[in-house]
Amino acid sequence: MSGNYVLNLQEKLKKWPWGDRLLVAIIAARAPYFRTLKARLLHLEPHHCECLVPKRKAVQNHIGTVHVIAVCNGLELAMGVMAEASIPKHLRWIPKGMSVDYTAKAGSDIRCVAKVAPEDWQPGDMNVPVVAYDKDNTEVVTGTIRLWLSEKPAKTA
Repeated sequence: MSGNYVLNLQEKLKKWPWGDRLLVAIIAARAPYFRTLKARLLHLEPHHCECLVPKRKAVQNHIGTVHVIAVCNGLELAMGVMAEASIPKHLRWIPKGMSVDYTAKAGSDIRCVAKVAPEDWQPGDMNVPVVAYDKDNTEVVTGTIRLWLSEKPAKTA
Protein backbone atom coordinates (compact mmCIF):
# COMPACT_ATOMS: atom_id res chain seq x y z
CA MET A 1 0.00 0.00 0.00
CA SER A 2 1.14 3.52 -0.80
CA GLY A 3 0.29 5.25 2.47
CA ASN A 4 -2.18 7.55 0.65
CA TYR A 5 -5.76 6.90 1.72
CA VAL A 6 -7.30 7.46 -1.74
CA LEU A 7 -4.83 5.16 -3.49
CA ASN A 8 -5.20 2.55 -0.73
CA LEU A 9 -8.99 2.69 -1.01
CA GLN A 10 -8.77 2.37 -4.79
CA GLU A 11 -6.55 -0.70 -4.41
CA LYS A 12 -9.02 -2.35 -2.02
CA LEU A 13 -12.03 -1.57 -4.20
CA LYS A 14 -10.40 -2.86 -7.42
CA LYS A 15 -11.28 -6.37 -6.26
CA TRP A 16 -14.99 -5.59 -6.14
CA PRO A 17 -17.39 -5.46 -9.06
CA TRP A 18 -18.20 -1.80 -9.68
CA GLY A 19 -15.29 -0.80 -7.42
CA ASP A 20 -14.60 2.30 -9.54
CA ARG A 21 -18.17 3.50 -9.02
CA LEU A 22 -18.05 2.68 -5.34
CA LEU A 23 -14.92 4.84 -4.95
CA VAL A 24 -16.69 7.79 -6.58
CA ALA A 25 -19.71 7.17 -4.32
CA ILE A 26 -17.44 7.31 -1.25
CA ILE A 27 -15.90 10.55 -2.53
CA ALA A 28 -19.37 11.96 -3.22
CA ALA A 29 -20.35 11.21 0.39
CA ARG A 30 -17.75 13.83 1.37
CA ALA A 31 -18.67 16.20 -1.50
CA PRO A 32 -22.36 15.45 -2.23
CA TYR A 33 -22.66 17.62 -5.35
CA PHE A 34 -20.59 15.02 -7.25
CA ARG A 35 -23.48 12.55 -6.89
CA THR A 36 -25.32 14.41 -9.65
CA LEU A 37 -22.79 13.19 -12.22
CA LYS A 38 -23.05 9.42 -11.74
CA ALA A 39 -19.38 9.48 -12.76
CA ARG A 40 -17.03 6.54 -13.06
CA LEU A 41 -13.33 6.58 -12.26
CA LEU A 42 -11.36 5.43 -15.31
CA HIS A 43 -7.76 5.94 -14.20
CA LEU A 44 -6.04 7.06 -11.03
CA GLU A 45 -2.39 7.25 -10.17
CA PRO A 46 -0.38 9.94 -8.40
CA HIS A 47 -0.58 13.23 -10.34
CA HIS A 48 -3.12 11.91 -12.91
CA CYS A 49 -6.84 11.16 -12.77
CA GLU A 50 -9.48 10.46 -15.40
CA CYS A 51 -13.20 10.04 -14.83
CA LEU A 52 -16.17 9.51 -17.12
CA VAL A 53 -19.33 11.62 -16.98
CA PRO A 54 -22.04 9.63 -18.78
CA LYS A 55 -24.32 11.53 -21.12
CA ARG A 56 -27.80 11.17 -19.68
CA LYS A 57 -30.90 13.33 -19.50
CA ALA A 58 -30.08 14.76 -16.04
CA VAL A 59 -26.87 16.44 -17.28
CA GLN A 60 -28.05 17.56 -20.72
CA ASN A 61 -28.88 21.08 -21.81
CA HIS A 62 -31.66 22.28 -24.11
CA ILE A 63 -29.83 21.18 -27.29
CA GLY A 64 -29.18 17.64 -26.04
CA THR A 65 -25.47 17.92 -25.27
CA VAL A 66 -23.82 17.53 -21.88
CA HIS A 67 -24.19 20.85 -20.10
CA VAL A 68 -20.90 22.64 -19.63
CA ILE A 69 -21.51 22.99 -15.89
CA ALA A 70 -21.75 19.19 -15.64
CA VAL A 71 -18.48 18.97 -17.61
CA CYS A 72 -16.87 21.48 -15.22
CA ASN A 73 -18.14 19.41 -12.29
CA GLY A 74 -16.48 16.34 -13.84
CA LEU A 75 -13.24 18.26 -14.28
CA GLU A 76 -13.38 19.35 -10.65
CA LEU A 77 -13.97 15.74 -9.59
CA ALA A 78 -10.95 14.54 -11.59
CA MET A 79 -8.80 17.34 -10.17
CA GLY A 80 -9.94 16.75 -6.58
CA VAL A 81 -9.33 13.00 -6.67
CA MET A 82 -5.95 13.57 -8.33
CA ALA A 83 -5.03 16.16 -5.68
CA GLU A 84 -6.04 13.92 -2.78
CA ALA A 85 -4.07 11.02 -4.28
CA SER A 86 -0.97 13.14 -4.97
CA ILE A 87 -0.42 15.96 -2.50
CA PRO A 88 2.59 15.58 -0.21
CA LYS A 89 1.65 14.81 3.39
CA HIS A 90 2.90 18.17 4.70
CA LEU A 91 0.65 20.22 2.38
CA ARG A 92 -3.06 20.92 2.07
CA TRP A 93 -5.05 22.35 -0.82
CA ILE A 94 -8.16 24.38 -1.54
CA PRO A 95 -9.51 25.45 -4.94
CA LYS A 96 -9.19 29.16 -5.72
CA GLY A 97 -10.69 29.40 -9.16
CA MET A 98 -11.48 27.79 -12.46
CA SER A 99 -11.07 29.10 -15.97
CA VAL A 100 -12.44 27.13 -18.92
CA ASP A 101 -12.95 27.43 -22.65
CA TYR A 102 -15.74 25.60 -24.46
CA THR A 103 -14.08 24.23 -27.58
CA ALA A 104 -16.69 21.85 -29.03
CA LYS A 105 -20.15 20.43 -28.34
CA ALA A 106 -20.19 17.70 -25.70
CA GLY A 107 -22.46 15.26 -27.53
CA SER A 108 -21.42 11.98 -25.87
CA ASP A 109 -20.09 10.59 -22.61
CA ILE A 110 -17.29 12.90 -21.42
CA ARG A 111 -13.85 11.86 -20.18
CA CYS A 112 -12.41 14.40 -17.73
CA VAL A 113 -8.65 14.53 -17.17
CA ALA A 114 -6.50 16.31 -14.58
CA LYS A 115 -2.74 15.87 -14.67
CA VAL A 116 0.24 17.64 -13.05
CA ALA A 117 3.95 17.01 -12.59
CA PRO A 118 5.25 15.80 -9.20
CA GLU A 119 7.40 18.92 -8.81
CA ASP A 120 4.32 21.18 -9.08
CA TRP A 121 3.38 20.48 -5.45
CA GLN A 122 4.86 23.59 -3.81
CA PRO A 123 3.22 26.04 -1.36
CA GLY A 124 1.42 28.88 -3.14
CA ASP A 125 -0.71 28.96 -6.28
CA MET A 126 -0.75 25.82 -8.40
CA ASN A 127 -2.43 25.68 -11.80
CA VAL A 128 -3.90 22.28 -12.66
CA PRO A 129 -4.54 21.81 -16.39
CA VAL A 130 -7.85 20.05 -17.06
CA VAL A 131 -9.32 18.76 -20.31
CA ALA A 132 -12.64 17.11 -21.18
CA TYR A 133 -12.91 14.82 -24.23
CA ASP A 134 -15.86 13.32 -26.06
CA LYS A 135 -16.01 9.71 -27.29
CA ASP A 136 -13.92 10.64 -30.37
CA ASN A 137 -11.18 12.23 -28.21
CA THR A 138 -12.20 15.71 -29.35
CA GLU A 139 -11.46 18.33 -26.69
CA VAL A 140 -14.80 19.80 -25.64
CA VAL A 141 -13.59 21.87 -22.66
CA THR A 142 -10.06 22.94 -21.75
CA GLY A 143 -9.06 24.90 -18.73
CA THR A 144 -7.18 25.41 -15.51
CA ILE A 145 -8.21 24.93 -11.91
CA ARG A 146 -6.14 27.11 -9.61
CA LEU A 147 -5.35 25.67 -6.19
CA TRP A 148 -3.88 27.28 -3.12
CA LEU A 149 -1.35 25.00 -1.44
CA SER A 150 -0.20 25.66 2.10
CA GLU A 151 1.76 23.93 4.81
CA LYS A 152 -0.35 21.98 7.29
CA PRO A 153 -0.21 23.54 10.73
CA ALA A 154 2.05 21.85 13.25
CA LYS A 155 0.21 19.45 15.53
CA THR A 156 0.14 20.45 19.15
CA ALA A 157 0.46 17.91 21.92
